[in-house]
Amino acid sequence: MILKDILAISGEPGLFKFIAQGKNAIIVEHLETKKRSSAYGSAKVSSLEDIAIFTDKEDLPLGKVFDLIHEKENGGPAPDSKADTGKLKAWFEGILPEYSKDKVYTSDIKKVAQWYNILHNLNLLIKEEPEKTVEEKTAEKKPAKEKQSPATEKKKKKATPKSKAV
Repeated sequence: MILKDILAISGEPGLFKFIAQGKNAIIVEHLETKKRSSAYGSAKVSSLEDIAIFTDKEDLPLGKVFDLIHEKENGGPAPDSKADTGKLKAWFEGILPEYSKDKVYTSDIKKVAQWYNILHNLNLLIKEEPEKTVEEKTAEKKPAKEKQSPATEKKKKKATPKSKAV
């Protein structure tokens, strides 16, 4: 999932979209209510792109977790975040069996389910494009030579000063 401009602000319900950088704060828009507000330096603001879930092996980015949920739920919504904690833990373990049971709390699982459902309801769950090969990247970097019209070429020739022999 592409989560670059989606933000979570501690103490504020829901998710926010980054709008602009102000002098002393950032301007954000609530995804559901569309109300704009400022998040000051004292607020803890986290991009969903920077959040990861602890596993027994290595941390898994939240976007990858959302991809796993999307596959497991066949594109449907996740269980309600207010559901029974036992059911939520069992559901999350079915999605990510190797998650660290010591480091990932029930509140974290609830947030993941809630955030997924918000993004799902707003159709913001966009899969990341697969990594491009080196050949594709180099092909993009080489711009195609633009063919110029004969009139443009004549203008360029006239514009270049000719040196005079004295």
